[in-house]
Amino acid sequence: MFVTPAYAQAAGGAGAGIAQFLPIILIFGIVYLLMIRPQQKRVKEHKAMVEALRRGDMVVTQGGLIGKVSKVKEDDEIEVELAENVKVRVVKATVAQVLSKTEPAKD
Repeated sequence: MFVTPAYAQAAGGAGAGIAQFLPIILIFGIVYLLMIRPQQKRVKEHKAMVEALRRGDMVVTQGGLIGKVSKVKEDDEIEVELAENVKVRVVKATVAQVLSKTEPAKD
């Protein structure tokens, strides 16, 4: 006989349910475009840079050490010469920047 306000509001239909989730979907889309996608691009570029390391490249590590790559090892390590007769082993992933690349050897 009497219709309570709760029943009257529930009669909105299925279109109202989708409209409630639209702002959340838009926020996720914006976060993906502005944050997640650029970060994935940077990770991909860093991985390509690390894989392209070779002997003679001048590199900067994340710790701030600047040196020349003297040996590239297979197990994700490189040997960096910091000064004359001063060599350190560095994990490839900790290379932050390549300052100068060496030219490939010509046969």
